[in-house]
Amino acid sequence: AEGLNLCTSGSATSCEECLLIHPKCAWCSKEEFGSTKSITSRCDFLQNLIANGCAGAIENPSSSSSVVKNVPLSSKGSGQTHLDVTQITPQRVALNLRPGDQTSFRVQVRQVEDYPVDLYYLMDLSLSMNDDLDNIRNLGTKLAEEMRKLTSNFRLGFGSFVDKNISPFSYTAPRYQNNPCIGYKLFPSCVPSFGFRHLLSLTDKVDRFNEEVQKQKVSRNRDAPEGGFDAILQAAVCKEKIGWRKEASHLLVFTTDDVPHIALDGKLGGLVQPHDGQCHLNEANEYSASSQLDYPSLALLGEKLAENNIHLIFAVTKSHYVLYKNFTSLIPGTTVEILHKDSKNIIELIVKAYNSIRSKVELTVWDSPEDIGLTFTATCQDGLSYPGLRKCGDLKIGDTVSFEVAVEARSCPSEDTSHAFTIKPAGFRDTLEVAVTYNCLCGCTGRAAPASGKCSGNGTYACGLCECDAGYLGARCECEEGASGDMHHAMCREAEGKPLCSGRGECSCNQCLCYESEFGNIYGPFCECDDFSCARYKGVLCSGHGECHCGECKCHAGYIGDNCNCSTETDSCVSSDGQMCSGRGTCVCGKCQCTEPGAFGETCEKCPTCPGVCSIKRDCIECKLFNSGRLADNQTCQKHCKDEIITTVDVLETDDPNAILCAYPVNNCVMKFTYSELASGKSNLTVLKEPACSSAPSAVTIVLAVIGSVVLIGIILLGLWKLLVTIHDRREFDRFQSERSRARYEMASNPLYRKPISTHNVEFTFNKLNKSYNGTVD
Repeated sequence: AEGLNLCTSGSATSCEECLLIHPKCAWCSKEEFGSTKSITSRCDFLQNLIANGCAGAIENPSSSSSVVKNVPLSSKGSGQTHLDVTQITPQRVALNLRPGDQTSFRVQVRQVEDYPVDLYYLMDLSLSMNDDLDNIRNLGTKLAEEMRKLTSNFRLGFGSFVDKNISPFSYTAPRYQNNPCIGYKLFPSCVPSFGFRHLLSLTDKVDRFNEEVQKQKVSRNRDAPEGGFDAILQAAVCKEKIGWRKEASHLLVFTTDDVPHIALDGKLGGLVQPHDGQCHLNEANEYSASSQLDYPSLALLGEKLAENNIHLIFAVTKSHYVLYKNFTSLIPGTTVEILHKDSKNIIELIVKAYNSIRSKVELTVWDSPEDIGLTFTATCQDGLSYPGLRKCGDLKIGDTVSFEVAVEARSCPSEDTSHAFTIKPAGFRDTLEVAVTYNCLCGCTGRAAPASGKCSGNGTYACGLCECDAGYLGARCECEEGASGDMHHAMCREAEGKPLCSGRGECSCNQCLCYESEFGNIYGPFCECDDFSCARYKGVLCSGHGECHCGECKCHAGYIGDNCNCSTETDSCVSSDGQMCSGRGTCVCGKCQCTEPGAFGETCEKCPTCPGVCSIKRDCIECKLFNSGRLADNQTCQKHCKDEIITTVDVLETDDPNAILCAYPVNNCVMKFTYSELASGKSNLTVLKEPACSSAPSAVTIVLAVIGSVVLIGIILLGLWKLLVTIHDRREFDRFQSERSRARYEMASNPLYRKPISTHNVEFTFNKLNKSYNGTVD
């Protein structure tokens, strides 16, 4: 092996110690092997031991798994033998683990068709639920009709609750004892307050459900919160009285229009004793410990619901939806739906919640030992593998999903120790039992020979080495303690000129006896090694993720580096969408180094300028505000969108330079929102309350618009023609005026003017009186 050899540089002085150094380390138990100066040479990588001539005498156990019980998955749930229905395979697995050596097994889960269903309807009968009570008086018949479309084996039960009948939660004055509504004008008569009352055990006779509901009357408590958590716990743990069947799917529908009291609220009424998680229904089927025990905690509720395989469905009004949705992330296997104020949508709500429950499978682990690490890889219906996930969604009834479960022991417990843990799908009665044993002993240890001749009769020979009895030393136990001499000193020097036993021990019988140190252990053939002179990180030796061996850190599995401060695990780098560093960086030492410009965050998930960020934020808006979209599952939404702060507005401001404007289509409309990053690392999303919609124009509007356009174009063309003609005429007139101004003549010389009188001169000659005359005649 290249570089540091973890096996040979370790401090293993026995086969068992060697196996603990690293899962790839092996031990040679051959008698004549390696150097007489170093026992650690027997601990090496397998290929090195074989190359050095130790074939056939190597101790190298490995982890293994075997299936003990494997009943095939069932395809149908209802029938004559409900208890034989199998929804998880295998049912029993045995593991034999060597520390650090991982082994795995595959689990398959299938939601079978037509599985029996037990539904217990738990109703808030405080005064504000009076109209809801009127609307569910015939619920049993209608609900049974709808549920029988999903299963042929359906049973229905009924219980109610108000609150603890003590002050300050209820009216306790004598005048309110029989009628707490006295003096209340809107509703002057009601029954006394009570904690929880079991009214009808699970039955297939739905008419009895209707009869019980019709008998009920509302009550009145003093404060707004209700005592519903008391009722949920009793309905979960009082299995015999409620009538939960082992072979059925258990649904507990919790309807209310207000917030619940939780643990420690009982102190206001003087109740300091925590809830014990037990059934306290008396002969009248009423909660008898209501005035003695505090309200249960969320952790206790989750534990008891899981123990009894119960799916809790919160049916709450819209104003309290967010609060109960937050509860679902703390109580596994829980869903929440919005209940109309008059409970008219209760049947639709229950069917929707049931289909949601049946569309997903999530594995849970019970009683897992602390020294065992579990890693899940889910293979869902798309055929892709999702490392680190133990849940699949979007399933149809009859779909089969599988999970690869990798198991690794971190250490060796005490001898002959075995552990067991359970894997079960949330809400299923089916389980997978896993038995764990530890492979921490070498086979050659069992063949140890006390007082062996190979050890000069002074020790036990095991795995190729002598373990000397008290008072004896040496590779073959050939020396007694205290023996000394110059002939042995040369064997205690690492090299010529070096001090005896590195100055940290005494030489006795050609063997170094190392001094004790307050800082740790000094060891090695020449006391040259210790377990405290290694690199530290923040003052912690080997960062707390490795062991110090002879001046060098031997890192635990999953860590590298001189001081073991660099994790090779990539789980912390996987973003909520399953990508490594959100596809915008690389994982170095268990932390993301973002390479995409503008990306930041623990998994580079923050990147306002990256393409596609709008679609990621859109998923969070749809699931958190509208309970829809790809992340609609409550727990998935909480996981992926835990850092999103969403605010709804009537008008969206877009003048913030640090905000990115996003938009996406919704039913022929456009939903717009802005996205920006806060200094706290969270994302601020500002969303329009309603999508921006534009109504489609009518045919008349289109025709009128076309006609108007034609007329307008005609007017514009006429106007242009008139303008051109006017310009032309003005130019001609200006030219005429110009020519006229240039004309310089008088009226008398006007060539066009003619006088009305014309004069003609005629030359003639005549004789008068024998005289001749020349002249003209005018």
